Amino acid sequence: MTVELLAIAAYVAVQIVIGFVVSRRIRTEADYLVAGRRLGPVMVAMSTFATWFGAETCVSAAAASYEAGRLVPAAEPFGYGLAVALMGLLLAAPLWRRGIVTLADAYRDRFGVGVERFAALLLVPGSTLWAAAQIRAFGGVLASASELTLPAAMTAAAIAVVLYTTVGGMLADAWHDLLQGVLIIVGLFVLLGLVLSTEPSSVEASDARAAPASVGHAHEAESLLATLDGWAIPILGSLVAQELVARVLSARSAKVARNATVSGGLLYVGIGVVPLLLGVLAARAGLVAESSETVVADLARHHLPTIAYALFVGALVAAILSTVDSSLLVAGSLLAHNVGPALFGPRDDAFRLRLARRVVLGLGVVAWGLAMGSESIADLVEQASAFGSAGVLVITLFGLFSRLGHAPSAIGALVAGAAGWLAFQYLVPLDAPYLGSVLAALLVYVALSRLGRRAGRDRATADLEAGGVGPAATHG
Repeated sequence: MTVELLAIAAYVAVQIVIGFVVSRRIRTEADYLVAGRRLGPVMVAMSTFATWFGAETCVSAAAASYEAGRLVPAAEPFGYGLAVALMGLLLAAPLWRRGIVTLADAYRDRFGVGVERFAALLLVPGSTLWAAAQIRAFGGVLASASELTLPAAMTAAAIAVVLYTTVGGMLADAWHDLLQGVLIIVGLFVLLGLVLSTEPSSVEASDARAAPASVGHAHEAESLLATLDGWAIPILGSLVAQELVARVLSARSAKVARNATVSGGLLYVGIGVVPLLLGVLAARAGLVAESSETVVADLARHHLPTIAYALFVGALVAAILSTVDSSLLVAGSLLAHNVGPALFGPRDDAFRLRLARRVVLGLGVVAWGLAMGSESIADLVEQASAFGSAGVLVITLFGLFSRLGHAPSAIGALVAGAAGWLAFQYLVPLDAPYLGSVLAALLVYVALSRLGRRAGRDRATADLEAGGVGPAATHG
């Protein structure tokens, strides 16, 4: 076993141990899903940062700048960081004050049980795809640090992650995130400092192969609509992501929920620039990575001593773990907490806790299958952010800040958002499929709400007339 594998195994073992230790404090479903609503500002901010700072930031953002040979003003970290900050400013306090466990609970209170369960089913695929992206990234790092093939590495990663996630719940997740956030921040800045202090020639000499021709070449120009759509997916699609909502709901007060979430978003942008810089520096130094998705790990191997490299790989794995556990946990919470009662009826906390853990386990297997069948991390992340989120965004904003709308309009918006994205993405391709799906959800929600109001007024008028107090009766 290599030093790198030993480091990864040690990090994973620590996560599992923390999960088992913290699990002793878990007595209820709320303890498992939202940490008993008792997290302070540091824990919420670091958990928010570490959850979002996963594979797509450490791996795919560096890959994008490496392939372009320059800093790319991409969704990572700027779009997703802005989404986190906006969540804190606009939605965190109103959501926390509702005393809910999942976002779907807010839909039940506002629109009814049917909307709650339908929305939960739409939200689960996005979180599962997000988890699949992290499993693929974990497998990529594991493959880079060992002799394992990528499929074998992803399988090993999935087994470790699912075990680690199923045990501890949100409270363990928050402690993991605190540790992982500190580790990845320190590791990235140490690596950046070493790369900046190293002459480019020393990197070139360390690899006799020529840099791939694609590195440094500009990507094909996109239309304005495609560019706007590319930014709308992370900003609007992640604004109401359940992974983010779960951190907000775990805070001990509305003030902590708001301020800590904004702080986590700002920290995310600040630290997220480092992988972008590393990708550019690697391309300009002539480093030839095994693949663009392993550029950070390969760069670390060139610049760090063996022990330091092993620790850095462990820190990179820690960042990925902090995201995958959250994704599986929230997907499990939506199915177990919001859909479970429809299948099993009302049960006690012990049953709901067991059900949540079993669902998390099952979804972990599904995420592994998705990771095995995907072509890249970026594809998985885009699908996770876009699918179903258009309608969710619309009904969340109207549900929190307007009295307009009812159950049919909410269901209609959810269907229109999901169907619109699938249609505009695959059947009738548009340059801006996600924005098109948001517009479709908005129009359907407003139209059905207006129709519902008109029908309500007509019924009220008919009732008044039937009771002898309507306009026709007063002239009799």
